[in-house]
Amino acid sequence: MQRPEAKNILIIKHGAFGDIIQVEGAVHDVRLNYPAARITVMTSPPFHKIFARCPWIDDIFLDARPPRWRLDRMWALRRRLRAQPFDFVVDFQNNERTAFYFNHLFPPVAWSGKVKGASHRRYTEDPKQIQGLPRFATQLRDAGLEVRHAGAPDVSWMAEDVSAILDRAGVRPGYIVLIPGCSAKHPQKRWPYYAELAGNLHAAGHQTVTVPGPDELELCRALPSIMLTGEHYLDWFKLAGVLKGAAFVIGNDTGPSHLAAHLGARGFGLFGSHLGAERTGIVTGRFGALQAEKLADLSAEEVFTQVMRKLEQAG
Repeated sequence: MQRPEAKNILIIKHGAFGDIIQVEGAVHDVRLNYPAARITVMTSPPFHKIFARCPWIDDIFLDARPPRWRLDRMWALRRRLRAQPFDFVVDFQNNERTAFYFNHLFPPVAWSGKVKGASHRRYTEDPKQIQGLPRFATQLRDAGLEVRHAGAPDVSWMAEDVSAILDRAGVRPGYIVLIPGCSAKHPQKRWPYYAELAGNLHAAGHQTVTVPGPDELELCRALPSIMLTGEHYLDWFKLAGVLKGAAFVIGNDTGPSHLAAHLGARGFGLFGSHLGAERTGIVTGRFGALQAEKLADLSAEEVFTQVMRKLEQAG
């Protein structure tokens, strides 16, 4: 399929955090294919600050995603969209909401996505089998775009200098970051043995660090680790700085683990049978995964052994 000509491009990606991190390479590819175009991203308010720093984006279109039965708000969103000169939409969200937007809110426009009727539809024999990073690359190729970075996001631009925070907390180079939390909606993703792992690492002479969110304080306080919160909770950019400087990162299937993977950090995610690690896009050259049918069957001793082996291999 031939790539559409475009001067004003809208990329749609509402969330969630891990998906925002994963789509960075694909957004980079859109920029490289259209170096002179004005590129706007439609996202939800929690991710405004991330896209505001993204070097491939010119503008942000905030969408609070009101209920579709709120016809007044849908009509207001329709007016906002039709007032913009978008000539190409790249829908990386690809869900029922954005299909509704395509059918009812946008004027006729070149559209890349899986919605029926899109001019540059994402064609695959079985789209459900294409998950993780390959789905972004497939979508761009099906729209006629050249793909270079979609399979390898690099969010190094998110990492802030956190040396002062680490110094105040007494954190030495070579520290290991533990990410014991995840969304409360997915308790099956929480590996239960971080306290034992932290104890083993401490006994082996390694400092461990946690960077909790507001709902993870008690979880992190239970670990024999240095908890970094600062005067306030560390934001995404300071979290990225901590992860980028770590010797190793161990985390659940959650956004900060995906952030670590695409910062180029060394480490691995811990997965149960809820989803294959390869399908999440978290596996990179330096970041891997340990998986068991049930997370509780993955022992602290086994994870500790794997960490020590990886650290030895890294020198």
